[in-house]
Amino acid sequence: MFREILAQDADSIQTQFDLVLGALDDLDVTRAMAYATQGGKRLRGFLVLESARLHGIDESHAIWPATGIEALHAYSLVHDDLPCMDDDDLRRGRPTVHVKWNDGIAVLAGDALQTLAFELCTRAEIGSADVRAELALTLAKASGAQGMVLGQALDIAAETAPDPLTLEEITQLQSGKTGALIEWSACAGARMAQADPAPLRRYAQALGLAFQIADDILDVEGDAKKAGKRLQKDADAGKATFVSLLGLEAAKTRATDLIDQACAALDGYGPKAETLKEAARFVIARDS
Repeated sequence: MFREILAQDADSIQTQFDLVLGALDDLDVTRAMAYATQGGKRLRGFLVLESARLHGIDESHAIWPATGIEALHAYSLVHDDLPCMDDDDLRRGRPTVHVKWNDGIAVLAGDALQTLAFELCTRAEIGSADVRAELALTLAKASGAQGMVLGQALDIAAETAPDPLTLEEITQLQSGKTGALIEWSACAGARMAQADPAPLRRYAQALGLAFQIADDILDVEGDAKKAGKRLQKDADAGKATFVSLLGLEAAKTRATDLIDQACAALDGYGPKAETLKEAARFVIARDS
């Protein structure tokens, strides 16, 4: 059931991107924006839509922030792939944006996707001005120097640090780099309903950390063709990961324990939260 809903939500988000981006001028930068937003699991957008369903919010309202978070995630990947960052030439099995176009277009496409994310999260269709302001404010915190960008900065600093990161340090890094946007996505439905987001926050914090541990495991055990990107980069660079610090089996155990914590955080919602629990279990079973 979860995989069907995930696929349906991905299609809905793609339709929304086609609508929004199709209204822009036909330029290299807008073509690059559309290219960057194609494909992927769209897990963050799914979390927005499913948390909205959990709180009785109609999809016609929730599709806007769901598409917005996917725009912001796409921006982060476009910039992360640049030569000055991770220098990747493959993303989702296709050439990265700077390889298909050039560095300048990649920077501009990423910039435009970031601002588009805030435009989509403040659309009048979402709800009251208070709700839209809360979504925008929390997204700014989750994506900037208190969240994702902080994690990216810590990651860059770790590359030239004299000693590998400790487990505590890498947990802090990944809670920003990966976890912050997952947390925002899972809490979006509660915020739209002006309900308490605390249970979903606990769910998302455990989910986000498990997601990153699963990524580290895939980097060691995964298939590059299925993953659609170059693997074993961290090991080649000598960077600390959850696998290098914990060992492969202990990392798998830690990820499983975190998923149990994530599911337990949703118990108060009863059967309505089963799809979100399935999503958590999917995170550590995926192959890409």
